[in-house]
Order: sequence, then C-alpha cells, then structure tokens
Amino acid sequence: MTNLTSTNSLLIAGIVFLTIAVIGQSKLGFLEINPGCFGRLLALSIGVLSLAFAFGLGNFPVESLDLFRNFFTNEIQQNISALNDLLQGS
Repeated sequence: MTNLTSTNSLLIAGIVFLTIAVIGQSKLGFLEINPGCFGRLLALSIGVLSLAFAFGLGNFPVESLDLFRNFFTNEIQQNISALNDLLQGS
C-alpha cells in the first residue's frame, strides 16, 4: 500500500473540488450533488487553493519538469507553421 502524502491528498482534493465546481448539479446513483451558485464558487476556490498548495509543497523532480519542457519545445518547433496559420486565421 502506498503512502498518502499531503501533496497527493491536496491534489486529489483539488481535482474533486474543481470537478464539483465544473459539473455542478449531478446525480450519481444514490448520491446527488447540487451545490448551487455559492457552493460552486466555494468549491472552485477550495479546489484552486488545494492545487496551489499541492504544487507549492510538491517535491517534483527536476527531471520530469525538464521532460515536459523539452517535449513541448520540440512539439512547438515541429508545428510552428501550423501554429502560425492558426493564429493568423488561415
């Protein structure tokens, strides 16, 4: 069994609260979620704060961040003409 660290629990809570904020009124079997306008705003703020704390506390390895950066850099370099066409509306 894996350990549930504070970073992982904050990530899970943030994703759950953002899901509640986005979906809003839903019914899942016997469970009904109907947060209303204030509840959705509260869920949104709790979700964003949870994710911010998770990323602030996170011990993300530098290698994985470099991997993402290199991947996106290569994709942008390979598709620069398509991106220019998309931005110019052609």
